[in-house]
Amino acid sequence: MKMLLNILIGVAGFIALLLILALFVKKEYTVARQIIINKPQGEVFAYIRHLKNQEHYSKWVMADPDMKKTYRGTDGTPGFVYAWNGNDKAGQGEQEIKHITENEKLEIEIRFIRPFAGVAQVPMTTETVSPTQTKVTWGMTGGNPYPLNLMHLFTDNLLGKDLEISLATLKQVVEKN
Repeated sequence: MKMLLNILIGVAGFIALLLILALFVKKEYTVARQIIINKPQGEVFAYIRHLKNQEHYSKWVMADPDMKKTYRGTDGTPGFVYAWNGNDKAGQGEQEIKHITENEKLEIEIRFIRPFAGVAQVPMTTETVSPTQTKVTWGMTGGNPYPLNLMHLFTDNLLGKDLEISLATLKQVVEKN
């Protein structure tokens, strides 16, 4: 009986520690990664502005080959919505092109439904490095209320790794074309 009580006290102490720690973790997160693609800026931007092209480079979109997808609007223009409903890895949600600064910035809003509800701003920018090289930066900014903000301690590493994988795949796809 005493052992069970000690286990319960230990678990309660651990949970209390996590809740206290969450008080000091920011409620917002920002993650961004970059890569250099050996193609001109206009060519790179023309590819990334179309959300349907994410099927060829986004780790998240490729997480479920049987994912149900629906589209509203004209891809590559503000107001276009790409919705998905997939397995537990892919989840459910939609992303919308909110604004485009031609050849420079694509502003996307992602609205997650499952596994966690939330909204994130996801900018993709391109910058000329040389006439034949473009720096692509892909980021994500969002937030979670207390105590879910505790996840932000791992966000940069986890999301950052997925962005790096997706950017490396994007580089291969764009340089191949």
